[in-house]
Amino acid sequence: MASSAPPRIVVFDLDGTLVDTAPDLIAALNYVLDREGLRPVPLAAARNMIGAGARKLLERGLEVEGRSVTVSELDHLTKDFVDYYAEHIADGSRPFEGLEAALDEMEALGHRFAVCTNKLEWLSKLLLDRLDLTPRFAAICGADTFGVAKPDPAFLRETVARAGGRLTDAIMVGDAGTDVGVARRAQVPVVGVDFGYTDVPMVELKPDRLISHFRDLPGAVASLTKD
Repeated sequence: MASSAPPRIVVFDLDGTLVDTAPDLIAALNYVLDREGLRPVPLAAARNMIGAGARKLLERGLEVEGRSVTVSELDHLTKDFVDYYAEHIADGSRPFEGLEAALDEMEALGHRFAVCTNKLEWLSKLLLDRLDLTPRFAAICGADTFGVAKPDPAFLRETVARAGGRLTDAIMVGDAGTDVGVARRAQVPVVGVDFGYTDVPMVELKPDRLISHFRDLPGAVASLTKD
């Protein structure tokens, strides 16, 4: 007889974990900076600015250039950033190598997948649509979905529930401190990837497992699975 137990939910961060979005995010940032008469930020130097949402990325980019703006000016610039980014969201962004093979392997074991990102929900869905990844996920939740952002544990808890699982059967996968933080606060095991965007190396954040390529994710998830 088939088991009625809820599926194991593997919850992913998006930027820097599932997809290398830096090229398009930094292009949007530089579009705004250029329009403001400021120098562009080099891609390599800007990668670690990503991860806290569009507004924070723009704030960090302006700080690098020594530009201070009012709250209303930042609101306006953020809207322009998002408008431009939405038009170019998948120009250069691509899934990290090995992602889909890893999802296939875990799906065959009955795992279900969700996205828990501080990116806006509609932008997250637009990106995953453009990359033909949307059908892989039972839930795609952004910082505006529940009114909370990582590392608030309520965000992870609600994402898992929306995907049809239980927190006790969930595993978080991410590239930055907010991902490790939300997992720890929700008492969920966490797999860290070391190829994403973070100003603190993932190894220093002490995830339960650390991987450098998606080929290693199914094994890491299996090692954290409790019978």
